Amino acid sequence: MGLLVDGVWKDQWYDTKSSGGDFVRADAVFRNWVTPDGSMGPSGEGGFRAEPGRYHLYVSLACPWAHRTLIFRKLKRLESIISVSIVDPFMGENGWAFAAPDGSLSPGSTRDELFGARYLYQIYVRANPRFSGRVTVPVLWDTKRATIVNNESSEIIRMLNSAFDAWGDASVDFYPQDLRGEIDRINALVYPNVNNGVYRCGFATTQSAYDRAFDSLFAALDELENRLAHTRYLAAARMTEADWRLFTTLVRFDSVYYGHFKCNLRRIIDYPNLWNYLRELYQVPGVAETVNLEQIKRHYYASHVTINPTRIVPKGPAIDFTAPHDRSP
Repeated sequence: MGLLVDGVWKDQWYDTKSSGGDFVRADAVFRNWVTPDGSMGPSGEGGFRAEPGRYHLYVSLACPWAHRTLIFRKLKRLESIISVSIVDPFMGENGWAFAAPDGSLSPGSTRDELFGARYLYQIYVRANPRFSGRVTVPVLWDTKRATIVNNESSEIIRMLNSAFDAWGDASVDFYPQDLRGEIDRINALVYPNVNNGVYRCGFATTQSAYDRAFDSLFAALDELENRLAHTRYLAAARMTEADWRLFTTLVRFDSVYYGHFKCNLRRIIDYPNLWNYLRELYQVPGVAETVNLEQIKRHYYASHVTINPTRIVPKGPAIDFTAPHDRSP
Protein backbone atom coordinates (compact mmCIF):
# COMPACT_ATOMS: atom_id res chain seq x y z
CA MET A 1 0.00 0.00 0.00
CA GLY A 2 1.05 3.58 -0.38
CA LEU A 3 -0.04 7.10 -1.09
CA LEU A 4 0.97 10.14 -3.04
CA VAL A 5 2.22 13.07 -0.94
CA ASP A 6 3.00 16.32 -2.75
CA GLY A 7 3.58 14.45 -5.99
CA VAL A 8 5.95 11.93 -4.44
CA TRP A 9 5.02 8.27 -3.95
CA LYS A 10 5.32 7.05 -0.36
CA ASP A 11 5.37 3.33 0.32
CA GLN A 12 3.22 3.37 3.44
CA TRP A 13 0.93 0.81 5.04
CA TYR A 14 -2.38 1.78 6.56
CA ASP A 15 -1.91 3.54 9.88
CA THR A 16 -3.94 1.67 12.49
CA LYS A 17 -2.27 3.18 15.57
CA SER A 18 -4.74 6.03 15.92
CA SER A 19 -7.75 3.74 15.42
CA GLY A 20 -6.95 1.16 18.09
CA GLY A 21 -5.91 -1.43 15.52
CA ASP A 22 -8.98 -1.00 13.28
CA PHE A 23 -8.59 -0.77 9.52
CA VAL A 24 -10.32 2.43 8.38
CA ARG A 25 -10.81 2.85 4.64
CA ALA A 26 -10.36 6.37 3.28
CA ASP A 27 -13.11 7.87 1.16
CA ALA A 28 -12.61 8.24 -2.59
CA VAL A 29 -11.56 11.73 -3.69
CA PHE A 30 -12.88 12.14 -7.25
CA ARG A 31 -16.67 12.15 -7.08
CA ASN A 32 -18.05 13.67 -10.28
CA TRP A 33 -20.75 11.96 -12.35
CA VAL A 34 -21.35 11.04 -15.94
CA THR A 35 -25.01 11.56 -16.87
CA PRO A 36 -26.87 11.09 -20.17
CA ASP A 37 -27.06 14.83 -20.87
CA GLY A 38 -24.16 16.10 -18.77
CA SER A 39 -26.42 17.45 -16.03
CA MET A 40 -25.68 17.18 -12.34
CA GLY A 41 -25.54 13.77 -10.70
CA PRO A 42 -27.27 12.70 -7.47
CA SER A 43 -24.55 14.23 -5.31
CA GLY A 44 -24.90 17.62 -6.96
CA GLU A 45 -21.75 17.21 -9.06
CA GLY A 46 -21.56 16.41 -12.71
CA GLY A 47 -21.25 18.10 -16.04
CA PHE A 48 -19.80 15.01 -17.76
CA ARG A 49 -21.91 13.93 -20.72
CA ALA A 50 -22.13 10.25 -21.66
CA GLU A 51 -20.55 9.69 -25.07
CA PRO A 52 -19.22 6.54 -26.76
CA GLY A 53 -15.44 6.32 -26.77
CA ARG A 54 -14.96 9.24 -24.39
CA TYR A 55 -14.35 7.36 -21.14
CA HIS A 56 -11.69 4.89 -20.06
CA LEU A 57 -11.59 2.57 -17.05
CA TYR A 58 -8.44 1.77 -15.12
CA VAL A 59 -8.96 -1.45 -13.16
CA SER A 60 -7.31 -4.40 -11.47
CA LEU A 61 -8.65 -7.91 -12.05
CA ALA A 62 -7.62 -8.68 -8.47
CA CYS A 63 -9.53 -5.86 -6.79
CA PRO A 64 -13.16 -6.56 -5.79
CA TRP A 65 -14.09 -2.88 -6.07
CA ALA A 66 -12.76 -2.64 -9.64
CA HIS A 67 -14.32 -6.03 -10.44
CA ARG A 68 -17.78 -4.51 -9.91
CA THR A 69 -17.18 -2.07 -12.77
CA LEU A 70 -15.99 -4.82 -15.12
CA ILE A 71 -19.15 -6.83 -14.45
CA PHE A 72 -21.39 -3.84 -15.17
CA ARG A 73 -19.38 -2.97 -18.30
CA LYS A 74 -19.83 -6.56 -19.48
CA LEU A 75 -23.52 -7.05 -18.61
CA LYS A 76 -24.57 -3.63 -19.86
CA ARG A 77 -22.74 -4.35 -23.14
CA LEU A 78 -20.49 -1.33 -22.88
CA GLU A 79 -17.21 -2.93 -23.88
CA SER A 80 -17.13 -1.11 -27.23
CA ILE A 81 -18.23 2.14 -25.56
CA ILE A 82 -15.80 2.33 -22.61
CA SER A 83 -12.20 1.18 -23.06
CA VAL A 84 -10.11 -0.32 -20.28
CA SER A 85 -6.55 -0.68 -18.99
CA ILE A 86 -5.71 -3.44 -16.50
CA VAL A 87 -2.87 -3.07 -14.00
CA ASP A 88 -0.57 -5.87 -12.91
CA PRO A 89 -1.83 -7.89 -9.92
CA PHE A 90 1.34 -7.27 -7.90
CA MET A 91 1.32 -4.05 -5.92
CA GLY A 92 4.92 -3.14 -5.11
CA GLU A 93 6.77 -0.18 -3.69
CA ASN A 94 5.27 2.17 -6.30
CA GLY A 95 1.69 0.96 -5.95
CA TRP A 96 -0.39 -0.31 -8.86
CA ALA A 97 1.74 -0.70 -11.99
CA PHE A 98 1.06 -1.45 -15.65
CA ALA A 99 3.63 -4.25 -15.76
CA ALA A 100 5.24 -6.79 -13.46
CA PRO A 101 8.42 -5.73 -11.63
CA ASP A 102 10.53 -7.23 -14.44
CA GLY A 103 8.63 -5.23 -17.04
CA SER A 104 6.65 -8.17 -18.39
CA LEU A 105 2.86 -8.38 -18.71
CA SER A 106 1.00 -10.83 -16.50
CA PRO A 107 -1.68 -12.82 -18.35
CA GLY A 108 -4.82 -10.69 -18.37
CA SER A 109 -3.08 -7.36 -17.72
CA THR A 110 -2.40 -4.57 -20.22
CA ARG A 111 -0.18 -1.55 -20.66
CA ASP A 112 -1.68 1.88 -20.03
CA GLU A 113 -3.72 2.16 -23.22
CA LEU A 114 -3.92 5.97 -23.10
CA PHE A 115 -0.58 7.40 -22.02
CA GLY A 116 1.86 4.52 -21.64
CA ALA A 117 2.25 5.31 -17.94
CA ARG A 118 4.31 2.93 -15.80
CA TYR A 119 2.34 3.45 -12.58
CA LEU A 120 -1.26 4.32 -11.80
CA TYR A 121 -0.25 7.20 -9.56
CA GLN A 122 0.99 8.96 -12.70
CA ILE A 123 -2.61 8.97 -13.95
CA TYR A 124 -3.72 10.65 -10.72
CA VAL A 125 -1.03 13.30 -11.16
CA ARG A 126 -2.20 13.90 -14.72
CA ALA A 127 -5.65 14.69 -13.35
CA ASN A 128 -4.32 16.85 -10.53
CA PRO A 129 -0.58 17.67 -10.27
CA ARG A 130 -1.14 18.58 -6.61
CA PHE A 131 -3.00 15.39 -5.72
CA SER A 132 -2.14 13.81 -2.37
CA GLY A 133 -3.74 10.64 -1.09
CA ARG A 134 -4.18 6.96 -1.79
CA VAL A 135 -4.08 5.74 -5.36
CA THR A 136 -6.82 3.17 -5.90
CA VAL A 137 -8.75 1.35 -8.60
CA PRO A 138 -11.17 1.65 -10.29
CA VAL A 139 -10.63 4.99 -12.01
CA LEU A 140 -13.01 6.42 -14.61
CA TRP A 141 -11.05 8.77 -16.89
CA ASP A 142 -12.49 11.38 -19.26
CA THR A 143 -10.36 11.58 -22.42
CA LYS A 144 -12.02 14.83 -23.54
CA ARG A 145 -11.26 16.82 -20.39
CA ALA A 146 -8.15 14.78 -19.55
CA THR A 147 -9.14 14.19 -15.95
CA ILE A 148 -10.46 11.61 -13.52
CA VAL A 149 -14.23 11.71 -13.26
CA ASN A 150 -14.62 9.32 -10.36
CA ASN A 151 -12.69 6.71 -8.37
CA GLU A 152 -15.54 5.41 -6.18
CA SER A 153 -16.71 2.03 -7.46
CA SER A 154 -20.23 2.23 -6.00
CA GLU A 155 -20.84 5.42 -7.98
CA ILE A 156 -19.14 4.25 -11.18
CA ILE A 157 -21.39 1.19 -11.41
CA ARG A 158 -24.48 3.39 -11.12
CA MET A 159 -23.19 5.51 -13.99
CA LEU A 160 -22.59 2.38 -16.06
CA ASN A 161 -26.05 1.15 -15.12
CA SER A 162 -27.92 4.05 -16.68
CA ALA A 163 -25.84 6.87 -18.17
CA PHE A 164 -24.85 4.98 -21.33
CA ASP A 165 -28.19 3.34 -22.13
CA ALA A 166 -28.28 5.04 -25.53
CA TRP A 167 -25.47 2.69 -26.60
CA GLY A 168 -25.55 -0.21 -24.14
CA ASP A 169 -28.30 -2.61 -23.11
CA ALA A 170 -31.05 -0.38 -21.74
CA SER A 171 -33.17 -3.43 -20.88
CA VAL A 172 -30.78 -4.31 -18.04
CA ASP A 173 -31.36 -2.23 -14.92
CA PHE A 174 -29.59 -3.24 -11.72
CA TYR A 175 -30.89 -0.27 -9.72
CA PRO A 176 -34.63 -0.12 -10.56
CA GLN A 177 -36.64 2.66 -9.02
CA ASP A 178 -39.05 0.37 -7.18
CA LEU A 179 -36.25 -1.56 -5.44
CA ARG A 180 -33.84 1.23 -4.58
CA GLY A 181 -34.80 1.44 -0.94
CA GLU A 182 -34.31 -2.29 -0.41
CA ILE A 183 -31.07 -2.33 -2.42
CA ASP A 184 -29.67 0.52 -0.34
CA ARG A 185 -30.67 -1.24 2.87
CA ILE A 186 -28.91 -4.44 1.81
CA ASN A 187 -25.82 -2.50 0.72
CA ALA A 188 -25.73 -0.90 4.16
CA LEU A 189 -25.44 -4.39 5.66
CA VAL A 190 -23.06 -5.86 3.11
CA TYR A 191 -20.54 -3.05 2.63
CA PRO A 192 -19.28 -2.50 6.22
CA ASN A 193 -19.60 -6.07 7.40
CA VAL A 194 -18.72 -8.17 4.33
CA ASN A 195 -17.15 -6.16 1.48
CA ASN A 196 -15.03 -4.07 3.82
CA GLY A 197 -15.41 -6.53 6.69
CA VAL A 198 -12.90 -8.98 5.24
CA TYR A 199 -10.37 -6.15 5.02
CA ARG A 200 -11.14 -5.12 8.59
CA CYS A 201 -10.23 -8.67 9.61
CA GLY A 202 -7.14 -8.93 7.45
CA PHE A 203 -5.64 -5.54 8.18
CA ALA A 204 -6.51 -5.38 11.90
CA THR A 205 -3.46 -4.95 14.11
CA THR A 206 -4.99 -5.73 17.49
CA GLN A 207 -6.89 -8.78 18.66
CA SER A 208 -9.89 -6.75 19.74
CA ALA A 209 -10.17 -5.00 16.35
CA TYR A 210 -9.93 -8.32 14.56
CA ASP A 211 -12.50 -9.94 16.86
CA ARG A 212 -15.02 -7.16 16.24
CA ALA A 213 -14.62 -7.38 12.50
CA PHE A 214 -14.71 -11.18 12.49
CA ASP A 215 -17.90 -11.36 14.53
CA SER A 216 -19.63 -8.73 12.37
CA LEU A 217 -18.56 -10.50 9.17
CA PHE A 218 -19.98 -13.87 10.09
CA ALA A 219 -23.12 -12.44 11.65
CA ALA A 220 -23.77 -10.73 8.30
CA LEU A 221 -23.00 -13.88 6.29
CA ASP A 222 -25.41 -15.82 8.50
CA GLU A 223 -28.08 -13.20 7.88
CA LEU A 224 -27.50 -13.35 4.13
CA GLU A 225 -27.59 -17.15 4.17
CA ASN A 226 -30.98 -17.06 5.91
CA ARG A 227 -32.27 -14.42 3.52
CA LEU A 228 -31.33 -16.50 0.49
CA ALA A 229 -33.31 -19.41 1.89
CA HIS A 230 -36.46 -17.40 1.13
CA THR A 231 -35.59 -15.31 -1.92
CA ARG A 232 -33.61 -16.10 -5.04
CA TYR A 233 -31.66 -12.84 -4.99
CA LEU A 234 -30.93 -10.35 -2.24
CA ALA A 235 -33.46 -7.63 -3.03
CA ALA A 236 -36.09 -9.47 -5.05
CA ALA A 237 -36.71 -12.22 -7.59
CA ARG A 238 -34.36 -10.42 -10.00
CA MET A 239 -30.66 -9.62 -9.95
CA THR A 240 -29.76 -6.16 -8.76
CA GLU A 241 -26.75 -4.09 -7.87
CA ALA A 242 -26.84 -5.62 -4.37
CA ASP A 243 -26.07 -9.07 -5.77
CA TRP A 244 -23.07 -7.95 -7.81
CA ARG A 245 -21.66 -5.92 -4.93
CA LEU A 246 -21.73 -9.04 -2.76
CA PHE A 247 -20.55 -11.37 -5.54
CA THR A 248 -17.09 -9.85 -5.90
CA THR A 249 -16.35 -10.57 -2.23
CA LEU A 250 -17.88 -14.06 -2.23
CA VAL A 251 -15.92 -15.20 -5.28
CA ARG A 252 -12.64 -14.28 -3.53
CA PHE A 253 -13.59 -15.56 -0.10
CA ASP A 254 -12.48 -19.19 -0.04
CA SER A 255 -9.32 -18.58 -2.11
CA VAL A 256 -8.08 -15.50 -0.27
CA TYR A 257 -10.08 -14.10 2.62
CA TYR A 258 -10.59 -17.38 4.47
CA GLY A 259 -6.86 -17.96 4.93
CA HIS A 260 -4.95 -14.79 4.09
CA PHE A 261 -7.31 -12.47 5.97
CA LYS A 262 -8.06 -14.99 8.77
CA CYS A 263 -11.80 -15.11 7.97
CA ASN A 264 -11.81 -18.79 8.84
CA LEU A 265 -14.94 -19.60 10.80
CA ARG A 266 -16.63 -20.99 7.68
CA ARG A 267 -15.99 -21.00 3.95
CA ILE A 268 -18.63 -19.88 1.48
CA ILE A 269 -18.81 -23.47 0.29
CA ASP A 270 -20.03 -24.35 3.81
CA TYR A 271 -23.13 -22.17 3.38
CA PRO A 272 -25.64 -24.09 1.21
CA ASN A 273 -27.57 -21.05 0.01
CA LEU A 274 -24.64 -18.67 -0.44
CA TRP A 275 -22.61 -21.33 -2.26
CA ASN A 276 -25.41 -22.11 -4.72
CA TYR A 277 -26.15 -18.41 -5.16
CA LEU A 278 -22.48 -17.70 -5.84
CA ARG A 279 -22.37 -20.38 -8.53
CA GLU A 280 -25.51 -19.02 -10.16
CA LEU A 281 -24.06 -15.53 -10.39
CA TYR A 282 -20.74 -16.83 -11.68
CA GLN A 283 -22.58 -18.72 -14.42
CA VAL A 284 -24.42 -15.65 -15.74
CA PRO A 285 -23.13 -15.34 -19.33
CA GLY A 286 -20.07 -13.11 -19.43
CA VAL A 287 -19.37 -12.98 -15.70
CA ALA A 288 -16.82 -15.82 -15.58
CA GLU A 289 -14.73 -13.85 -18.10
CA THR A 290 -14.30 -11.11 -15.48
CA VAL A 291 -12.99 -13.50 -12.78
CA ASN A 292 -9.24 -14.16 -12.73
CA LEU A 293 -8.33 -16.20 -9.66
CA GLU A 294 -4.65 -16.34 -10.57
CA GLN A 295 -4.42 -12.56 -10.49
CA ILE A 296 -6.57 -12.41 -7.37
CA LYS A 297 -4.33 -14.78 -5.42
CA ARG A 298 -1.11 -13.23 -6.69
CA HIS A 299 -2.20 -9.75 -5.65
CA TYR A 300 -3.19 -10.57 -2.10
CA TYR A 301 -0.55 -13.14 -1.16
CA ALA A 302 2.38 -11.47 -2.94
CA SER A 303 1.56 -7.80 -2.29
CA HIS A 304 0.62 -7.83 1.40
CA VAL A 305 4.07 -8.42 2.80
CA THR A 306 3.06 -7.42 6.34
CA ILE A 307 0.55 -10.28 6.33
CA ASN A 308 2.45 -12.81 4.20
CA PRO A 309 6.18 -11.95 4.40
CA THR A 310 7.24 -15.01 2.36
CA ARG A 311 5.02 -13.89 -0.54
CA ILE A 312 4.31 -17.53 -1.32
CA VAL A 313 1.11 -17.83 -3.36
CA PRO A 314 -0.87 -21.00 -2.52
CA LYS A 315 -1.78 -23.34 -5.35
CA GLY A 316 -5.24 -24.17 -3.98
CA PRO A 317 -8.02 -24.46 -3.19
CA ALA A 318 -9.82 -26.32 -5.95
CA ILE A 319 -13.19 -24.61 -6.44
CA ASP A 320 -15.68 -25.47 -9.16
CA PHE A 321 -17.85 -22.41 -9.78
CA THR A 322 -19.30 -24.15 -12.83
CA ALA A 323 -20.93 -27.00 -10.88
CA PRO A 324 -24.74 -27.03 -11.24
CA HIS A 325 -26.61 -24.90 -8.74
CA ASP A 326 -30.10 -25.38 -7.32
CA ARG A 327 -31.37 -21.81 -7.47
CA SER A 328 -34.76 -22.38 -9.10
CA PRO A 329 -36.11 -20.01 -11.74
